[in-house]
Amino acid sequence: MGVKEDIREQIVGALAGADFPINSPEELMAALPNGPDTTCKSGDVELKASDAGQVLTAEDFPFNSAEEVADTIVNKAGL
Repeated sequence: MGVKEDIREQIVGALAGADFPINSPEELMAALPNGPDTTCKSGDVELKASDAGQVLTAEDFPFNSAEEVADTIVNKAGL
């Protein structure tokens, strides 16, 4: 499994209990187990939720599933 797929799976897992849709960055951070400190790691790559929040824009919301969040973040983060 590559880094992108590994990080994607970790994001999906972190949002397993989240209520969707998620309509704002604040709602997204609140849905994560450790808020903005939630961290996904794969090899030498580390992605904190606070870092991911910097690549998202208002146009990315609302998110309707954990998979949609994960796909958007890994694509915008350039993983």
